[in-house]
Amino acid sequence: MSSKKKATPRARVLRIEGEFTVYRAAELKSLLLDAVASEPLVEVDLSAVSELDTAGLQLLMLAKRSALAANRELRLVKHSPAVVDVLQLLDLAAYFGDPLVVPSAA
Repeated sequence: MSSKKKATPRARVLRIEGEFTVYRAAELKSLLLDAVASEPLVEVDLSAVSELDTAGLQLLMLAKRSALAANRELRLVKHSPAVVDVLQLLDLAAYFGDPLVVPSAA
């Protein structure tokens, strides 16, 4: 008897740097939605995000919904402190379903 593992698709990684705000929404919207439309797995590296506002958050939510609707996967990884603050403030970490690493208070 042999068992075959299903191959895990390789993730396309998008690294967002700087502000993830209304001022960059158009630029980031096309980047995120194009990636989700063309790749089975997209990881969004948020480690260099210095600011996240509601426009940026709505864009992440839209990308997540678009991925789910297309039977694709979008993961948020390496959350910056700015991203963690917003996700915790609005209690949205579970919405995205990705592990949220909270830095220690030390």
